[in-house]
Amino acid sequence: MRKITITSKLLHFLQPAETSRGVYNTRLSFYLKLTSDEQPNVVGVGECATLPDLSCDAMPPNEYERKLRAFCDEYERTGIINYEAMRPYPSMLFGIETAVAQFNAKGSLNFFGTPFGRGEDGIPINGLVWMGTFNEMFNRMEEKLKAGYHCVKLKIGAIDFEQELQLIQHIRASFSRNDVELRVDANGGFTPKEALSRIEALAQYDIHSIEQPIKQHQWTEMARLCAETHLPIGLDEELIGVNDKQKKIELLDTIRPQYIVLKPSLHGGMAGTKEWIQLARARHIGSWITSALESNVGLNAIAQLTAHIYGTNIHHAQGLGTGQLFADNVRMPLKVIDDKLWITQ
Repeated sequence: MRKITITSKLLHFLQPAETSRGVYNTRLSFYLKLTSDEQPNVVGVGECATLPDLSCDAMPPNEYERKLRAFCDEYERTGIINYEAMRPYPSMLFGIETAVAQFNAKGSLNFFGTPFGRGEDGIPINGLVWMGTFNEMFNRMEEKLKAGYHCVKLKIGAIDFEQELQLIQHIRASFSRNDVELRVDANGGFTPKEALSRIEALAQYDIHSIEQPIKQHQWTEMARLCAETHLPIGLDEELIGVNDKQKKIELLDTIRPQYIVLKPSLHGGMAGTKEWIQLARARHIGSWITSALESNVGLNAIAQLTAHIYGTNIHHAQGLGTGQLFADNVRMPLKVIDDKLWITQ
């Protein structure tokens, strides 16, 4: 008989994580430990965590744990993940999927038998520069470039837009597109009225793409931006809460983005992420996968999934460089070497 126990941990950021939605100083994660009487030496561990005011399954901690416990009880009784019932609860689904995947891999971190999971191949990742003052963001940018990153994502929207343009202009004066690929993430910080002019202003600096320029649920406006701007647009927050397959099809066919940016704990767990990518590929829409500020337990699961989906020929840097954000992270053999994430066991 399989059994799942639930524990929780409050993680503390080394420095405040600032986006246009607000500042994160701590992160509450629930951990699932899957064991069985038949295989007492095998353990599977999964992480369930939401982002307040963003995750579609965010709720008060006590309520969240009760709901999670009910899904775990169902899995214990049946031995089957109820994917349809769990579609509206992607962070919970992701945690159970992770625990089951590791358990089925006999407790190995190499869930899917990939070269990455065996420590033979690294996953290219982007450096991440959080919002801050002009000087803070410039210093963080220099740190990422010195660390060997060839792709860096800037969170924008915290300071005056003209200052952010100056920062990007300064970066481009020193580093060409061949030196560093620049992505920007507005986290919905532009208004529909100003978005097009701001995106066009960014485009002159050889920006690879912009994530979520305006707030989600404005499909007509987002479709117009995707059609009219020269700068490729990636949808991120737009995908949150769109859990039904038919609704996903409707969103992609209406907005026609150039990219989708997938976070398994926000966008449907492992199964939902695979579904999004399958639908996107059929429409010639690109994609990459990122973490959503999970601890190393969730980060490893996302990395294993990324290697499983994309294989060894990964065209885009993935957003998996978040393992060094916490002062009290869960220890795991994940290591960033130059601009790649590796398993080092």
